[in-house]
Amino acid sequence: MFNDDELFDFRAFGRAVKQTRQNEGMTRKEAAEKIPIDPRYLTNIENKGQHPSLQVFYRLATMFNLSVDQYFYPGTAPDKSTLRRQLDSILDSFDDNDLIIVDATAKGIIQAKEVREP
Repeated sequence: MFNDDELFDFRAFGRAVKQTRQNEGMTRKEAAEKIPIDPRYLTNIENKGQHPSLQVFYRLATMFNLSVDQYFYPGTAPDKSTLRRQLDSILDSFDDNDLIIVDATAKGIIQAKEVREP
């Protein structure tokens, strides 16, 4: 049996939704319309940690490619972080010519890091 101390705290999830939404240049109203929910409901999820319904939770997590493991199992590393999921989604939209550029950029970052390390 669970006690109140074990209930999920949605504030971290709300902050992740807000940050990702803003990073994607999406207004709260635009995001709410896609789900669809009232923008005030989304405001409360983002700013106050209001518990979303399971359906809204699912839609937000999938719309923004959020890894929810990090919120349910804070002591364990998720298979893929939210950022990695979002990057995978971006990479999936690239063609081979785009991936050549990404590959070269990633290799350049690795080389730059090796030069900086003593």
